[in-house]
Amino acid sequence: MNLRLKTLAATALAALALPALAEYPEKPVTIVVPFAAGGPTDKVARDLAEALRKPLGGTIVIENVGGAGGTLGATKVAKAAPDGYTILLHHVGMATSPSLYRQLQYKTLDDFEYLGMINEVPMTLIGRPTLPAANYAELAKWIDANKGKINLANAGLGSASHLCGLMFQQAIKVDMTTVPYKGTAPAMTDLLGGQVDIMCDQTTNTTSQIESGKVKAYAVSTLKHLTSPALAKLPTLDESGLKGFNVTIWHAMYAPKGTPKPVLDKLNAALKTALKDPEFIKREEALGAVVVTDARVNPAEHKKFVEAEITKLGTAIKAAGQYAD
Repeated sequence: MNLRLKTLAATALAALALPALAEYPEKPVTIVVPFAAGGPTDKVARDLAEALRKPLGGTIVIENVGGAGGTLGATKVAKAAPDGYTILLHHVGMATSPSLYRQLQYKTLDDFEYLGMINEVPMTLIGRPTLPAANYAELAKWIDANKGKINLANAGLGSASHLCGLMFQQAIKVDMTTVPYKGTAPAMTDLLGGQVDIMCDQTTNTTSQIESGKVKAYAVSTLKHLTSPALAKLPTLDESGLKGFNVTIWHAMYAPKGTPKPVLDKLNAALKTALKDPEFIKREEALGAVVVTDARVNPAEHKKFVEAEITKLGTAIKAAGQYAD
């Protein structure tokens, strides 16, 4: 009898819980961006929020929690209530932080529910406007002739430009003087002013400078040529002699571990719908980004991809011996 009563009680509680899940979201959903407002990840988040509102059926708020290479914002979400109202939108730093930071406050593969990939952003190798090299072949000769005197800018430890610059140095087997900045804007300002020589950064940050002719553009980091008018003529680093060089900066969404499956399913379904939104696709293309349409929009494939990235990028970071603490 007691067993039957317990079963009935459990069934009743489950029935009571179902409407709450079915009505999700009942209040605003916060997307945490672990970087400052105005940056490329913030831009992706705000564009995605517009596309998510209708399929999700609720208000979406963007909260910028910058600092420590994106790990402060990620920590906040990892420790948030697993109710679907606090979501993380992060970039490739999700895969680099386990190697860069020895004392993370979360476990990348264990403390999050993976929701799906959003986009991939190619990188471009650019130089100061006064650099004598006119193309990549000339740049390679210039680098060889100036070993020990080259300054390579990046937007800070753990940034996309830090990662690309690191892998570029390893590919050409030349060490450069790395100059980290507190963001892309000051790094770009010094590149334009000739205080640093080269930088490898996202198309979201470099396309307008390339279009205006304010920087020298040498190559893209993907295996395929890009289609945007400003970048279509640039060779790939792979075809320029760095065989297999393929670095992209991707963005994806995560929820705290333990978020109910019906909520995760609704978030994933809303994300898939948003990624097909013509206006969102148009905005991403304008940034030089490619919206993900393959299996990585599914949670399991998304997690499998990140796991592989942690291994690949971790090898490069450890080989360089660059750590945040």
